Amino acid sequence: HGIAILSVAPELRSVLPVPQETLTALAVPTEHTRFFAGQRTLRIAHGLAEFLRDHLRRLGTGPRSLLIDAAEHADGTDQELLAVLLRRLDPALLTLAVGTAAEPGAGLAAALRRHAVRLTPPARPARPRPAGVVDAVTLARRYVASDGTSDESRLRAAYLGLEPAHRARLHDERAADLECRDELSLLLGAVPYHHERGSTGAGARALRFAQGYCLDHGFYEATVDCGIRGRRIVDWSSRPALWWAYTSAMAAALTELGRAQEAEDLYDDARATCTAPAIHLQAAYATAMLYTRQHAAGRRDPRRAKAWLNTAIALAAMLPDPQERAYQTVLQQDALALIEVQLGNLPAALRLVDSGLARLDKDLDPAEQRPRRSVLRYHRAQVYAGLGRLDEALADYTAVIDADPEHAGYYAERGSILRQLGEHDAALADYARAAALSPPDPEVVRDRAGLRLDRGELPAARADLDYLLELDPGHLAALIDRAGLLCRLGERAAARRDVGAGLELAPGDPELHCLLGRLEAAAGDPDAARAAFTTALTADPTLQVAWANRATVAFETGDIPAALDDLSRALAIADDADLRINRASAYQAAGDLDSAIIDLARARDLGAPQADDLLAALPAPARH
Repeated sequence: HGIAILSVAPELRSVLPVPQETLTALAVPTEHTRFFAGQRTLRIAHGLAEFLRDHLRRLGTGPRSLLIDAAEHADGTDQELLAVLLRRLDPALLTLAVGTAAEPGAGLAAALRRHAVRLTPPARPARPRPAGVVDAVTLARRYVASDGTSDESRLRAAYLGLEPAHRARLHDERAADLECRDELSLLLGAVPYHHERGSTGAGARALRFAQGYCLDHGFYEATVDCGIRGRRIVDWSSRPALWWAYTSAMAAALTELGRAQEAEDLYDDARATCTAPAIHLQAAYATAMLYTRQHAAGRRDPRRAKAWLNTAIALAAMLPDPQERAYQTVLQQDALALIEVQLGNLPAALRLVDSGLARLDKDLDPAEQRPRRSVLRYHRAQVYAGLGRLDEALADYTAVIDADPEHAGYYAERGSILRQLGEHDAALADYARAAALSPPDPEVVRDRAGLRLDRGELPAARADLDYLLELDPGHLAALIDRAGLLCRLGERAAARRDVGAGLELAPGDPELHCLLGRLEAAAGDPDAARAAFTTALTADPTLQVAWANRATVAFETGDIPAALDDLSRALAIADDADLRINRASAYQAAGDLDSAIIDLARARDLGAPQADDLLAALPAPARH
């Protein structure tokens, strides 16, 4: 749990083992090539919830309670954590009392409605004022000492009643006091707040430090907030480098939050504001990435992305420093490779990545630009995987992991390659390592569950899917996977619940309707089963399993022509030994023994050993 704990309480590095940094985290800002996913704070919240759960269980001293007051004023990440705690923690371990005087954010409000009992407390008696007269300056100082959080109206009134210069001095004093405490968390919130209102002009510097830290650690809402506040203090004409730092960090954070259009608007603002070549180069590259993979599917445009990249390449070619020119050119070519991957042109993508690696080796010292070299090999591994060159993909993933052994995502992706190569034990080890290096990640859990299903380890797969759906109850693919597993285990009522939950999320999903058909068939309702399979096939005519299952219903109800038609449609999608055997049975029932023999012979060729026995069991004239 160390990663989750230190993400929100970095001061505890003095008492907790410190996780090793990834290569990206250790890079200087100009070399940053990857950021955490937008779901990072949610994963941290799950890690904290599991830490609290396990710790309270170990204490074993009965239920505890925690009061959170004024929760509507908490920032988005804190409200996200409260929502997770409300959903996942047993009140017998920890009872949460969440006080609100107004509606909190949507996520916390929904969690309160679903997982809490609403109580209206009795009216509080008026708070008695302390005896004696307190001068206004003392009251104002108390307000500043609360870091602006006090709800005592007389404190705020006294603060607002001071001369602006006096208020600024109080903020200066408070900021100096907090900075002396050597607590990193204070530098992310209280210290910038005071410097913004002080007289030293340090607000811009303080906000930029907080913004950079939040961006690097995946706190993207806070990154955007710091940028908005920073751009109120500085503008392009006064401090161009700082203005662009605020702007580019905001845009990166908005991109990871799925707000690509807002990010593009910021890049457009930069282009309209300045003529600095370096800024236009960075903005062109970032805009190309928006049109490559970040915009909504309907707005992605490889041609426009290439146009922006060509602009970036042209600007990079004019850079005076040869090493920077080489690095920036390779960066743009790497981005071009991503576009080729999106277009399905994997050989071209591979040529671009190989060319970039060769240029880095030629023009840069081996010790320089380690993050970029690592990411280029990572991209080449992805291209090799897309080309089906799994051994070469595995070699590149291994090289990337050797260079950056603390990056969880690399292990997860190498695990998938190992799974395809049949190296299941090694794949499980990589999934375990990925899980150990990251707060809870539903996709790693799902990959591990899929591998365990492949191995026939049904109880372990069930445990993984249960955990995944605890992390994300609305994970549609996991609901489908678990419903299918429950069907195999004969737990039809539980499977039906998962199918129902999935259909609430995606009413037209063909796989869910196919599972519903299997459940209806098992319940002895062939008409309902046939209707469900037909709905699935209307949504996806290529769903082979639905054709096969509808054929089974037809065969069992005596409709042999319909069974033959459905099985033929299924086999037209992909040849399969079991389907051949089933169609042979249907042909035999229809009296077409010659066709049955052809299907059984083909099933034998496809590796079905029972086909010989079935052939031998046919009537003698047919065998002859």
